[in-house]
Amino acid sequence: MSDADAVLRPAVDPVAGDDGGYEAGLRPATLAEFVGQPKVREQLSIVLEGAMQRRRPPDHMLLSGPPGLGKTTLAMIVASELDVPLRITSGPAIERAGDLVAILTSLGPGEVLFLDEIHRIARPAEELLYSAMEDFRVDVVLGKGPGATAIPLDVAPFTLVGATTRAGLLTGPLHDRFGFVGHLDFYDTAELERVLTRTAALLDVPLTTDGAAEIAGRSRGTPRIANRLLRRVRDFAEVRAGGVVTREVAQEALRVFDVDAIGLDRLDRAVLAALVRNFGGGPVGLTTLAVAVGEEATTVEEVVEPYLVRAGLLVRTARGRVATAAAFDHLGVPQSARPALLPGGAPVSAPVGRGGDVPSLFD
Repeated sequence: MSDADAVLRPAVDPVAGDDGGYEAGLRPATLAEFVGQPKVREQLSIVLEGAMQRRRPPDHMLLSGPPGLGKTTLAMIVASELDVPLRITSGPAIERAGDLVAILTSLGPGEVLFLDEIHRIARPAEELLYSAMEDFRVDVVLGKGPGATAIPLDVAPFTLVGATTRAGLLTGPLHDRFGFVGHLDFYDTAELERVLTRTAALLDVPLTTDGAAEIAGRSRGTPRIANRLLRRVRDFAEVRAGGVVTREVAQEALRVFDVDAIGLDRLDRAVLAALVRNFGGGPVGLTTLAVAVGEEATTVEEVVEPYLVRAGLLVRTARGRVATAAAFDHLGVPQSARPALLPGGAPVSAPVGRGGDVPSLFD
């Protein structure tokens, strides 16, 4: 097996939109079908139309944003709109510069290479990527020491679409080589209702308007979560409720699957309950909080906390994690058991800095 075979998924037919997975049939194939992200869609349509008029590959593109918002789908749409094959790989899969050379030299003219989690690419491979992006050339070094020889290899003109959930981890030289940078934001409820309506039609699920609104309100602003919840509600509806997804059916189904009214699941509530009930609302260190719920600290930090912070239930401070008043309200903790909180969500009993200010609590 070659290096390219080890890290590169086979080319995808962008028109068919088939990547071999269950989600393939749910992905829109064109920008016109894509729901949400109006600014990014408008910008991409201009970039792609300009490239097609010039009959040249468009500039390299970087898509950033939280997981599940459509970065992979947009990469497929780019290839579909250009009517060229799409190659898919990821940063962690490229461990050596040779892996990247094998991929780049296998690309055909005008093809789109999608590099997911590009911020995790190995540094030697990243440095080799610079010349490939700018000059469509890679230099392969043979031998070591004074006798080493650099052999330049031409690469067919291509478009790199990089995706990252942590744009701040990209190095400056790599970031600056992208001609188009788009950031995907969380969806509002109305947009998620449109996503759910489209998905329900594709899956042949009878979905009422209020049922879509109920699921959308618990989907954390993320289409991937919305579609996942719809499939679980569909299962419940078919087994126990006659097959039609109404508001009442959605509420009962999501109760069974441990998703509450604002989208918190079992682990989210466990972290929040530990913070409120075990530690009086904090502040408490990340490691201590993770031990209290029996999870890894990285899982709590990267999977649970982002939504709790965005929902206004938790505050990250220099001294640890602090529950807000909204967290106490959501868990139904009595007012008498709630410590007095400062506006930033920290207990008033927390040590203050010199002069009575508390800068460390709100960093």
